[in-house]
Amino acid sequence: MSHWTLDDIPWESFDAARVDPELLRIIKAAALTERNSGHYSKYLCNVFRDDPVFCAKAETWAEEEVRHGDALGRWAEMADPSFDFQATFARFVDGYVIPTDVETSIRGSRSGEMVARCIVETGTSSFYSALRDATDEPVLRDICRRIAGDEFRHFKLFYTTLKRYLDREAISRRRRVLVALGRMQESEDDELAFAYHCANTPDRPYDRAASSRAYAARAFQHYRLNHVERGSAMVLKAAGLAPHGRLGRLFSGALWRYLRFRLWRLGDEIRAANDHGRPTRPGSPGSAAA
Repeated sequence: MSHWTLDDIPWESFDAARVDPELLRIIKAAALTERNSGHYSKYLCNVFRDDPVFCAKAETWAEEEVRHGDALGRWAEMADPSFDFQATFARFVDGYVIPTDVETSIRGSRSGEMVARCIVETGTSSFYSALRDATDEPVLRDICRRIAGDEFRHFKLFYTTLKRYLDREAISRRRRVLVALGRMQESEDDELAFAYHCANTPDRPYDRAASSRAYAARAFQHYRLNHVERGSAMVLKAAGLAPHGRLGRLFSGALWRYLRFRLWRLGDEIRAANDHGRPTRPGSPGSAAA
């Protein structure tokens, strides 16, 4: 899949003056979750234990996820020399354990597992595309571009595997939709909140709700309509629904309105973030002009 290494990143182009301190906070959290994603390969290979072809690809996927975390962690250390990525990651994995010792998918079928993985890759592809377009720090922009491309290719890997298993399991479209919606609801689970806490407020007691709001306020305001439209098409495709046409427009419009509603609810958090970082660009969902 991916063919780049950390040596391919133009680290010498790093521009400290262009670092957004509030964007840095979510990059630190993202570095932890990306680095930790590699552990999911053990879970996937347990679920697909008699499919050596997929397991080999899952191992490659895991290596790439670890590389994403290492790239983001190295950038975060350059942007904030007081940040110790390895020590922070050790604190994170000590408090957040991924259950991998399983024999069957928690989604009820291998097809369901692949639907869920497609949703995850949709979210990360959209997320890094949004961060790529939000930053003008050249090294971070390059890293996010590379990661967004990888995550889109990961989506294709899991979608191709999904189609192969649908021929064997034939789960209903209704079930695919339910799995997709369920996994979307899990996008604000404890992992991101705890990662944000470990990376940014380790000296305070962990408050899941506060950490989740702090992360969401800083991350959601960088999404634009084009990111949501592309992501919604990928979600519908994984769910077995037509990604374009009237349904696609309705679904992407609903997601966009939901995002703006969440940003409105997170108004105080967003204002606090913008008071400490650079102002939100006029016309963005988090600005008064939106």
